Amino acid sequence: MRVSNVIAVTLVVALLTACAVPTAPEKPYLQKISYEELPGWDNDHVTDALPALQKSCAVLERKKTASESALATVQPDDWAAACHKIRGITPGDSAQARHVLADALVPYRVMTTEAGLFTGYYEPTLHGAYQQGGHYQTPLYQKPQDMITADLGAFKSEWQGKRLVGKVQDGKFVPYDARQQIARGTLKDRAQPLLWVDSPVDAFFLAVQGSGHVQLPDGTIVRVGYDGNNGHDYVAIGRWLLDHNELSKPVTMHAIRAWLASHPARAAEVMNANPSYVFFRMLNQMDGGPQGAEGVGLTMGRSLAVDPAYVPLGTALWLDTTDAKGNVLRQLMVAQDTGGAIKGVVRGDIFWGIGADAEAQAGAMQSPGVYYLLLPRGAVIHDTP
Repeated sequence: MRVSNVIAVTLVVALLTACAVPTAPEKPYLQKISYEELPGWDNDHVTDALPALQKSCAVLERKKTASESALATVQPDDWAAACHKIRGITPGDSAQARHVLADALVPYRVMTTEAGLFTGYYEPTLHGAYQQGGHYQTPLYQKPQDMITADLGAFKSEWQGKRLVGKVQDGKFVPYDARQQIARGTLKDRAQPLLWVDSPVDAFFLAVQGSGHVQLPDGTIVRVGYDGNNGHDYVAIGRWLLDHNELSKPVTMHAIRAWLASHPARAAEVMNANPSYVFFRMLNQMDGGPQGAEGVGLTMGRSLAVDPAYVPLGTALWLDTTDAKGNVLRQLMVAQDTGGAIKGVVRGDIFWGIGADAEAQAGAMQSPGVYYLLLPRGAVIHDTP
C-alpha cells in the first residue's frame, strides 16, 4: 500500500514501471485441489478463525464491485453466498465448520516458482507524552494537511489502483518529504505531533508494525494506528544491513534492534535508508485488535497481511509453514492486512497479538512455506495453463 511519487506528469509511466513488484520467472496461477490435499486440514481448530472470518464477511457483503487480483476475480454475489453459509457455523464446532467451509469455498494451490516467506508482526508498547520534553523528543506525526493523494485511475483506466502521494510546491506536484527530511524537522510547521515518544528506534518499529500502545507518564495507555504514509517505497533496513555486510542471515527484528543499539551513532543513518514514513491517529480503546487494511480489527494468530496484488483482502487461506521456534503451523487464516514489505505471490505476515510473547514470535519469524486460497464458488480463476 506504499507507492512512489513523481515530480512531473511525464515521469509517471516510467516511475510506475520502475517501482512495480518484480514478476516471477514463471507467471503464477491457481490450481484447484481437494480439501484432502490441504496438509493438516483435519487437525486445526478452524473455529478459532471464525471471528476473523465474520469480520471480513461483514465487509465483503457490503462490496459493490468485484475483488480483483492477478490470480482471480470474485464478484460481490459470490462473496455474499459464501458468507451466508459461514454465518451458520457453530462456534467451537470445528468439524461442522470444516463441512460448511468445504461447501462454501473452493481450495486452490498457488502455483509459482517463487519461494514462500512468512514473517510476523505484533502490537508494541511505547512510552510517550502529549508534550515534548525530557526523554520525549521523538514525534509521532498526524497526517499533514498539505499531503495530497492522487488517484491515477481517475486520469487513465490503465492506471486503475495506482496512487501517488505528494504536495504542491511552486505550482508543481512533487514527492512528499522523505524520512531523512522529516527527521531534520521539515514538518515542524506543517504537521501536528500526535504524541512524543522516548525512543526514535521504538517509533521506527511502531511504523513497521502499523499500530501500538503508548503509555503516558501517569500510567494511562492510549492506542495509536496507521493513518497514511508519505508515499515513498518501503526499504527494509534489514536488507540494507545485509547488503552492507553489517548483518548476516537470518536477519530478524531482534538482530536489527541489537545492531541499532550497539551502533547509536549510525542508527539514524540506517533508519533513514528507508524513505517511507508513517503518520498516526488515535484508535478507540474498545476496537479490540488493531485495525488492518481491510478496515477490521485483527485477530491474534489468524489475521494475515498479504500482497493484495495477488490475494484479495477478506480471502480465507490455508497456511502451511513453521513458527519462530520451528513448530509446524498449519491453520486457517484470513487476509486482512497489507504492508510495505509484504510483496510477492506467496508472502505473508502473521499478526501475533500484543505483549512479550507476541514480540518474541513476530521478531524471530523468518519461515519458508506455502498457502492455499479458499475462494467462493463462482470465482473466476485467471491464467490457468
